[in-house]
Amino acid sequence: MKNFQQYLAESERTYNYRIKIVGDVAPDFIKMLEEKCKQFDIVSFGKPKSTPVQLKPADFPKHSNDSVTSIDVEFRYPAIEPQIKQLAQLLMIDPNRIIMLTTPHEEGMDSERERVAAQNKKLLDTDYPADTPEQLALKADYSAPYDQHAVLKNAYRSDFTVAGGKTPPAKTTNDLPMGNDSPMTKVKRPPRPATGANPRG
Repeated sequence: MKNFQQYLAESERTYNYRIKIVGDVAPDFIKMLEEKCKQFDIVSFGKPKSTPVQLKPADFPKHSNDSVTSIDVEFRYPAIEPQIKQLAQLLMIDPNRIIMLTTPHEEGMDSERERVAAQNKKLLDTDYPADTPEQLALKADYSAPYDQHAVLKNAYRSDFTVAGGKTPPAKTTNDLPMGNDSPMTKVKRPPRPATGANPRG
């Protein structure tokens, strides 16, 4: 029969997390972070693992061309991400450079990324069908200099004959007869009246 301590040990629950830090991480920072995390009663604090430099790290969309350091931890007391960010800030690290996720979530995301990568590899290995003659003609046209495009040279224009003959061109105001004299040239002014300054008008 099991004693009370055995039952207690079997029923004890722990909390597994993965802490991720983007960018370069100093070794003494890891030691100080582990010291700060003792408030959650550490069961295990894994060794840091770093990824190669990535163009866009998955969990840090605002960062580019950086590596990501991951640490798997196990606590007896639950922790939340804002607490870990606050600890990092106390250690003079930008809190936006660190996140914490549950280990089951991270493992599920890892398996999903591997599955998607396997599917994409199959797509990359697929041979595309050969270009049709129309595609080849269009490719030659669009690769030519701008002034040599068939569209600009009116290669696709067709002349159509309309039933009833061609429509005469429309008349515009430019076709109306134009006078050469100003309308004011034929206006005659009446004689000026006499004034004190000019008695003759």
